[in-house]
Amino acid sequence: MKDSRIFSAFFLSLVLLPARSGAQMLQPQVLLQNAPSRTWPTYNGDYSGRRFSPLAQIRAPNVHSLKVVWTFRSVVPAGIRGAPPVIKSTPLMVAGVLYFTVPNHVYAVDARTGRELWHYDWVAHGGHPMNRGVGMYGDWLYFMSTDDWIISLDAKTGKERWRKKVADVKMQYFTTTAPMVVGDHVILGVGGDAMDVPGYLESRDPVTGDLQWIWYTEPRPGEPGSETWPNNSAMEHGGGMPWLPGTYDKQLNLLYWGTGNPNPVMAGQSRAGADLWTCTIVALNPDTGKMVWYFQGSPHDTHDWDETETPVLIDATIDGKPRKLLAQAARNGYFFVLDRTDGKNILSKPFVPLDWSKGVEANGTPIPNSTRQPTINGSLLAMSAGGATNWMPPSYSPQTGLFYVNATIGYSIFYLTDAGNRPEGYGGEGRTLWAQHVLEAIDIKTGDIRWRHPYTTADSVGAWLAFPGTLTTAGHLLFTGDYNGNLIAYNAGNGRILWHFPMRTSLSNGPETYMLGGRQYVVAGAGDTLYVFALPR
Repeated sequence: MKDSRIFSAFFLSLVLLPARSGAQMLQPQVLLQNAPSRTWPTYNGDYSGRRFSPLAQIRAPNVHSLKVVWTFRSVVPAGIRGAPPVIKSTPLMVAGVLYFTVPNHVYAVDARTGRELWHYDWVAHGGHPMNRGVGMYGDWLYFMSTDDWIISLDAKTGKERWRKKVADVKMQYFTTTAPMVVGDHVILGVGGDAMDVPGYLESRDPVTGDLQWIWYTEPRPGEPGSETWPNNSAMEHGGGMPWLPGTYDKQLNLLYWGTGNPNPVMAGQSRAGADLWTCTIVALNPDTGKMVWYFQGSPHDTHDWDETETPVLIDATIDGKPRKLLAQAARNGYFFVLDRTDGKNILSKPFVPLDWSKGVEANGTPIPNSTRQPTINGSLLAMSAGGATNWMPPSYSPQTGLFYVNATIGYSIFYLTDAGNRPEGYGGEGRTLWAQHVLEAIDIKTGDIRWRHPYTTADSVGAWLAFPGTLTTAGHLLFTGDYNGNLIAYNAGNGRILWHFPMRTSLSNGPETYMLGGRQYVVAGAGDTLYVFALPR
C-alpha cells in the first residue's frame, strides 16, 4: 500500500501542470526537450548543452538599457580548506523559483524579487570546496555534498527526504557536479584528486536514492579497453574522473559524458598505453549504463588534460546532409566534432596554438608528441599549464552557427617529480610562464576561429576564482564575463561589445536567462552573489 502511494505521488508530480505561481511541478519529458525560455530546469538549461535561449526581449538594440533588478548574497562562513563561498552553480528556475548552491548549502529564492524562501545547510566533514548546483525531478531536488553524499530535498520546503553515501572522502573522492536527471535516473559523476583511485558514473533512483547502475572509467580485467593498460594494477588506479554534467539525446536514448585524466597524472611511465577510458567522450545507455561508443581526445595523457568539458549536441548540415553532431572544446586545445550516433570523428582542429600533439590519427585522435612529455629538467609547452579551457560552460548559437568558449593561450613548463617505476599522485607539476585569456567564436563546420576577443586580466579581488561561462540568445547576444569583474554582452555575430556591468568579483558560473511575468531576466553569479538583470519597465 505504501509503495502504491509513493508511485501515485510520483506520477502526479510529473504530469500535473503548475496549479499556482509557487508550484514546483517539473515535467522533465516536456521542459527538457526544448530550448529553455520560461524555465531553466537543468544545469545547461536543456539536455543539449547549447546554453542557447530562444528569448529575444533583450536584444542587441536595447541591451544597453539592462539594469540590476535585485541581488542575493549567500553569506555563509568560509568552507572546506578555508575557501570562500563561491556560486559555481547555474541556478535552476522552475515555476518562479531559483534553486542554487554554494558548497554544502542550497537556496530557494523568488525569481522575481530575490526573496529567500528557504535555505538548507549540510554539515560536511572534508572534501572539495566547490559545487555546481542541483538536479530536479517532480517536486524533488538533488545535490552533492563536499564529503560525497547525495541528498534529496523537498523543493517546496527544503526539507531533507533522504541521503545516500556515494564515495569515501578519505580516498580523496569529491562530488562537485550538478546531478543530471534523465527519465527515472539521477545521474552523477564522482571526481577525485590524484589519489590513484578509479572514477565512475552512477545512476540513482529518484524516489529512493538506491543505486541503479555504475559505470567505471577504466575497464575491468579482460574487458575491451583493458589492452590499453600495461597491467591490472595500473588500470585499477587509473583515475578518469567524470566530474562535470553530461548531455543527452532523447531520440537516440544516449547519454554523453566526458572523463578526466589518468593517474598518476603527469608521470606516465607506469601506465604505458592509451589508458582507456580516461580523457574520453563516451556514449552510454542511461537505462543500463552500458557504453555504446567512445572517442578518446588525449591518449596516454601526461598533462592533466581532462576531457570533461561539455559535449554540446548540435543538429546541422554537413556536406549537404543533415547530421546529429557532438562538439567539444577540450582542455587539451582541440575542437572536436563527432557524429553523435556512432562517435565517428568529423573534425579535430586546435583552437589555440599547441605542440603537445604532432597531428591526428585517421580517426581524429591526437597523436602525443613524446618530446613534450614532463621531464625532470622541465619540458617547454606551447599551452597554459591549466589547459586551453576548463569547466566553464561553452554555448552554441544556431543563429550564427558558432560555438563560444572562454579559452587560454599560453606557454608553460612541465616537470616530472617522481621518476620511479611506481609513481603516485600527480608525479609532476606544470607551471604557466605566460597566459592570455580569450573569448573565441568557432565555426562548427570548419573549426576556424571567426573572431577572438582578448581579455585584459588584472589582479582584482576574486579574479583568481573566475571561470566565466557563456550564454547565447535569440536576441543575437552572447553573455559572459571577463577576469576583471565585468559581466559583458557581445554581438554574437561579430564579437562587438554592446554592454557591460561591473560586479563585486569576476563571473564564477554560467549565466542564464528566463521569461517570467512577461519580463526577460538574465542571471549571473559572481563570488558569493547572484546578480539578476532586466530591462526597465
